[in-house]
Amino acid sequence: MFKWIIRPIFLKISPELAHRMAVSYMKRLARNSLLFALYRTFRKRKRHSLQREVFGLQFPNPLGLAAGFDKNGDCYNEMLGLGFGFVEIGSLTPRPQSGNPKPRIFVLPKDKAMINRTGLDNKGVAYAIDQLRKRPRRGIVAANIAMNATSKFDEVVKDYETAFSLIYDFVDIIVLNFSWPGVPGLQGLGDVAYISDLIDPIMELRQCYDINKPVLIKISPDYERDQLGSILDYCMMSGIDGVVAANVTESREGLTTSPEILKKIGPGEISGAPLYSKSLSLVKFINEYTGGRLPVVGVGGIMTPEQALEMLDAGASLIEINTGLAYEGPDLIKKILKKLDRQ
Repeated sequence: MFKWIIRPIFLKISPELAHRMAVSYMKRLARNSLLFALYRTFRKRKRHSLQREVFGLQFPNPLGLAAGFDKNGDCYNEMLGLGFGFVEIGSLTPRPQSGNPKPRIFVLPKDKAMINRTGLDNKGVAYAIDQLRKRPRRGIVAANIAMNATSKFDEVVKDYETAFSLIYDFVDIIVLNFSWPGVPGLQGLGDVAYISDLIDPIMELRQCYDINKPVLIKISPDYERDQLGSILDYCMMSGIDGVVAANVTESREGLTTSPEILKKIGPGEISGAPLYSKSLSLVKFINEYTGGRLPVVGVGGIMTPEQALEMLDAGASLIEINTGLAYEGPDLIKKILKKLDRQ
């Protein structure tokens, strides 16, 4: 039904409207407790062979939902009910922000990709905390945090500290997003000296809590290998627990969508199928460079069960999908888990 009815409709309407409809549907489904219980029973089956321990946490399976779908913590339990082993909400900023002017998300059906220049629109970390308070999480939930776009240079550290300290008690993992090229102020966060200025206070802040929760950083697939090596060296020294690889890319290499259409769309970052080879290469590099000392969450362009398995074989401890859901539908979750269960 998704392939022949739902997807053609979603590809015809505004991507942001389609996204809001999907989140709203999941929330409405959850309100009907009996219907959702039956739905979860049908969709979610425990596969003991897929359970694994990463970051000191027991994951029911290695497949997660990447940041960007549940931006505000509106439907994490519902997405866990679809079979995900964990959900990453966000990106969340200390204060709500509306993001860039619309339109700002564009679908590229020929490439199974999207161009995104949303500017990290979200309702702010306080809104997400309110959701987490009202609805105790039924599985592992990570929070992806970032700075507000309007923050001045000397306010960036405070932004991360504020978001980190507020969300810490309500999630299982915190992901520091330093790699969103479409947001003013975030483009330069790939410099290791700058990253250390941001991470050091966060790691000190973590020591104030009784429970030591995993802290990860999300990196760009466009980093040069020398630059990435310096970042990984710092991560291993600083106590960072893992890396999410990777975020969206600025590169439009290999796209089959016509140059005229791309020019009309304008600037933005690519997610979806074209990102896969970059993410896979990045995961391999991180695993080899660190000797497996730094667990990797592999994300970016996974559209098939075979690619999910390849990403894990490349050294990822966990994997995430997002754009793949828009093109392949929720059956992709079941297909990936079935594929992994047979290995």
